[in-house]
Formats: sequence, C-alpha cells, structure tokens
Amino acid sequence: MSTAAGDRPRLAVAGPRSLRGQVRLPGGSFAMGDAFGEGYPGDGELPVHEVRLPPYHLDAIAVTNAQFATFVKATGYVTDAERYGSSAVFHLLLEAPAADVLGRVAATPWWLDVRHADWRRPGGADSTIGGKQNHPVVHVSWHDAQAYCTWAGKRLPTEAEWEFGARGGLQGARYAWGDDLATGGRWMCNIWQGDFPHRNTEDDGFLGTAPVKRYRPNGHGLWNMAGNVWEWCRDWFSADYYATSPREAPTGPEHGEAKVMRGGSYLCHHSYCNRYRVAARSQNTPESSAGNIGFRCAND
Repeated sequence: MSTAAGDRPRLAVAGPRSLRGQVRLPGGSFAMGDAFGEGYPGDGELPVHEVRLPPYHLDAIAVTNAQFATFVKATGYVTDAERYGSSAVFHLLLEAPAADVLGRVAATPWWLDVRHADWRRPGGADSTIGGKQNHPVVHVSWHDAQAYCTWAGKRLPTEAEWEFGARGGLQGARYAWGDDLATGGRWMCNIWQGDFPHRNTEDDGFLGTAPVKRYRPNGHGLWNMAGNVWEWCRDWFSADYYATSPREAPTGPEHGEAKVMRGGSYLCHHSYCNRYRVAARSQNTPESSAGNIGFRCAND
C-alpha cells in the first residue's frame, strides 16, 4: 500500500562494483513496444520505436530472499513496509489474524492492507519465508530496491534495458520465449490459471511465488522475465513517453510520480492483467510495496 512515513535509512557507503550473478548483454538495436496492439492504452506501450543500447549487464535472476537477508544482516536496513507497518497481500495468500487486515482496495478488493506484512512475512504475521530462500524477495519498494543495488555495487535497470533483456534476442515476439503462451503443453512462466481472483488451478505449479529458476531461461540466459513478480526499473513512468523517447539508451522522463514496473506477476491473467507480454508496462509509487513486487539489478 502507498503511505507516507519518516526518513528511511540511507546507506552511507556504496559497495564496490560487482558483476556477480550477472549476464553480459551485447546491446544493439531493437523495436521497443507492443507490436501486436494488445496493450492497455493507459500503459503507453505505443508507438513501437527503435532503441539502441550499449552493452550492459543484468542479473540472471530476481533478487532472492536469501540475498536480501544478507543485505539486511550486513546493513541493518529497514524496508518501507516495515517502517509503515503494513503492506499489500493477495487475499488467498493471507496468513494473519483477521484483526490484522486494515482494509481493502476498493477497485481491487482482492488486495488486503495487512499489518506486519513485509519481506520476512509475505502473508502477514503468521507467515514466513522458511523454505523459500530461493524465491524472489517481495514487499520491497523502489527505495528498498535502490538501497540494495547501492550496497551490492549494482543499479536498477532502465526500462529499455529490461525489455531488451527480456526479449532474449527475439525480435518482435509477444513473450520472452516466442509468440505462444504455452510451449508443447508446458507453462513457461508463473501466472494465474483459472477464475481470477477466486480460484487458481495452479497448472503452472504455484499459487504465489515460484523459485527464481523454476522455468527455462530465455535466449539471453535470464530467468523468469515474465510472471512470478513485478520488477522495478529505474525510470519514472509516463504513458506518453514512447512518443518522444530518445532512440539512444533512453532513461525515462526526468520527473514523475510513479516508477516503471515490468514483467507481470503470479497474479496476471488474460481476463484482468495481460501484462506478462514482453512489451507490457505498469507503474507504482516509489514507496509502495506488495506481495508480488520484487526486482533484479543491472550494471554498465
């Protein structure tokens, strides 16, 4: 949930530059945007435009619970969700007393504002990340992701870097692996199957998050670039940015109210949130957190 709070802890010293766990991407030109006309108008996936990037590095996987725990142990960092005292939990994943549910989002009542929900307790007070060390960390805000990157000697990817990486070398494809959602009857990502938001058949094996290496990597060797968790990008969000975007290494608008998120999550479904497409975009305010938002890091 989006809330206001006092000053968050700042890291005094940035870690030394590190390429650990990263894949070197060659850069080059690609067509960025929705070539199929399937996006939501308010998301601003059009026009399709050519973008050119220099070589860069991108984490092969989303940052895991184990990696984030190492960061917290080393720095004493306190996340925004912990400071605010609550975060957003999907109703079927609630593990907390009813009294801990502080409210619902009117437009999306399946989202609950849950007291004590945070990265250590993703479903609320009665939950744990035990046994999920290799799952992506969630309930992290953009500020939290930025702090981790600074400590790790990395940075958040730009939106263009994220999409180039997600495409895996495929020009104009719908998904990170091609144009068909399932390949040979096999699910290629962790998204919703069934009747959203009440019944998930879990055909892909998961109701919530999946391990960061659960599905096949794309052509660049990057895992789970669709579904599982939304991933924060460096850029401010604007629905009309593509119309004026620079063609050389764009970094987004200079100012904004929300940051770009990419990749979709385990809650995406064609009837509600068809954003596991490689061109799909979304947004959230930098202090927001939820049980389906994580991140991965980049480097020049």
